[in-house]
Amino acid sequence: MSAEATNPATPGPVAGARWRARIDLRRLGRAALLGPAARDRLPDAIGHVVEAHRAHHPDADLDPLRRAYVLAESSHRGQMRKSGEPYITHPLAVTLILAELGAETTTLTASLLHDTVEDTDVTLDQVGEQFGEEVRFLVDGVTKLEKVDYGAAAEPETFRKMLVATGNDVRVMSIKLADRLHNMRTLGVMRPEKQARIAKVTRDVLIPLAERLGVQALKTELEDLVFAILHPEEYEHTRELIVDNASRTDDPLAEVADEMRTVLRDADIQAEVLIRPRHFVSVHRVARKRGRLRGADFGRLLVLVAEDADCYGVLGELHTCMTPVVAEFKDFIAVPKFNLYQSLHTAVAREDGQVVEVLIRTHQMHKVAEAGVVALGNPYAPPSEEQSAAGEGERIDPTRPGWLSRLLDWQEAAPDPDTFWSTLREDLAQDREITVFRPDGGTLGLPEGATCVDAAYAQYGEDAHACIGARVNGRLATLSTVLKDGDTVQLLMGQDPASEPSREWLEHAHTPAARIAIQRWLASHPSPEGGEQRSEETAPSPRPAAEVPAVRPAANVVVDQPGATVRLAGCCTPVPPDEVTGFSVRGGAVTVHRVECAAVARMKSAGRAEIGVRWGDTTECRVTLLAESFVRPHLLADLTEAMALEGAEIVSATVEPPTQQQVRHTYTVELPDAARLPDLMRAMRNVAGVYDVSRAQPQTGQL
Repeated sequence: MSAEATNPATPGPVAGARWRARIDLRRLGRAALLGPAARDRLPDAIGHVVEAHRAHHPDADLDPLRRAYVLAESSHRGQMRKSGEPYITHPLAVTLILAELGAETTTLTASLLHDTVEDTDVTLDQVGEQFGEEVRFLVDGVTKLEKVDYGAAAEPETFRKMLVATGNDVRVMSIKLADRLHNMRTLGVMRPEKQARIAKVTRDVLIPLAERLGVQALKTELEDLVFAILHPEEYEHTRELIVDNASRTDDPLAEVADEMRTVLRDADIQAEVLIRPRHFVSVHRVARKRGRLRGADFGRLLVLVAEDADCYGVLGELHTCMTPVVAEFKDFIAVPKFNLYQSLHTAVAREDGQVVEVLIRTHQMHKVAEAGVVALGNPYAPPSEEQSAAGEGERIDPTRPGWLSRLLDWQEAAPDPDTFWSTLREDLAQDREITVFRPDGGTLGLPEGATCVDAAYAQYGEDAHACIGARVNGRLATLSTVLKDGDTVQLLMGQDPASEPSREWLEHAHTPAARIAIQRWLASHPSPEGGEQRSEETAPSPRPAAEVPAVRPAANVVVDQPGATVRLAGCCTPVPPDEVTGFSVRGGAVTVHRVECAAVARMKSAGRAEIGVRWGDTTECRVTLLAESFVRPHLLADLTEAMALEGAEIVSATVEPPTQQQVRHTYTVELPDAARLPDLMRAMRNVAGVYDVSRAQPQTGQL
């Protein structure tokens, strides 16, 4: 049962809001104790809900709300919250939160009933019979899974179920967010350790979801409530800063607001200029960023106008008549954020050096900025004629934003609840989203920091195992290339059905979909030796030429001449399991050659005696390779990256001047295991533009 309540214990502005909410809830609770009202009128207990709902939807049919309240009150009757209040106060409070945000009637109906199936004898079938399939689906979406059935996995699996339901109807998550907000407001009667656990889940999962759905009004209050629980000392310090600022007689925000009103009035622009105080977490962040706070740091100015064009008119007047801080300008109207947010951001400087941040938006933009998807009403109903005329019917479909589609894709592949839970938190911790374009005109929505590896798995799913490279903005690029917003990425796919991903791709995978797909393949395809495949962390990176020793004697040849110094011939660079032979040179050393080396034939014809040699147990080796390729940008970087991923340490490298768009690279490398030489050469050949790799005599000079 979700019976959680508290008395507000924290003073200050946030506590005042909780106290006012407490008064309303007590009044609603007393009304609920009187029992259901007559069927021909609305129960007094939902009067506040009705008032808030009619403010947004004056023509709404209120009968479903009346019937939902009657069912909820009768089924929850006798149940109490831990604070001692009747349980019905909770669904009423959750519904009031949503009504104030502008939720439509179906959402409010489901909100009143959201705990009935979980905590009473009411069944989903009964909800469906009385209120229809939409309400049934919403109530089912927010109903928790039983711990009796799922044990420790109940919480993550409940969220998984809820997210899947949200993929079909975002109103499920709207109800959950309002439910969590009321529970967070009334969390004080819980044990401190339970408060902290709930606050952490709220911080890691619910707040990011509120941000992604654009419900800023819920997000900001949730942030402050979590802040008070998890960081009480910093919260108290921030509260003191806010109280001290409120006691000052001078208010730079009010002064600039008056100046703006004059400027806009003189320009004949109809606009409201409002002071928008920062919430606690926002003040705390600004304090950490700027150190000592000044009056203008405690809020921002909000300018509201009627039409989109008026936003730019306001911007022009402010930048003309006041001192703009150009670096602070951002246009989220032309390029909305991924959560539907639209606004112009700018800032103006006062003569005393204080900077005042300004938000400029239409009334409709403000409604969406505060309530996000909740403000869109029923997102699945066709837009009305009025909405179409206002352009509201052309908004991005909120049912499947890019982040939600990605989340729904990878959650199916998460092998267990723990992986899902930890990966979900990690995914939601990525704050920003970018859009990259495909050559076919399609787009991919990816989190900031995503690479070509992520793009491959976002576009092709597990078929991305066959990806061999990419072009970014028309140029060949490595799969580790980090993509930027607006990039065009073309993924190059191999034709080999046996293509396989590399463990090193995990180092470049930023999205859960990519990481889970790669991990699943690696888990089902262990290395032939039975050990784990090598990760990039164990593969030494190429060292700068200045740090490379010129010569290092080989430590893996055994000769039939005890005490002799052994050297590998530079002309043929033998490595295991090459068939080798040796010859004595000055100083008593033995030089080892491959038997097919031209130098061997010359020395034998000159009567030089061969010395028997064989490979010892040590498999470390040095070898010189010649790569022949076509000229293209970044080829050297791609080649050296491919060699490093195979564990090769580059001793020296030379690049000949290109001729006829072809170029020869010569690398002397050291391998920890000579058996990896074929893999190294294969990896080099797989680099785009390389058409041949062979063993060669090392060249002089270094790159």
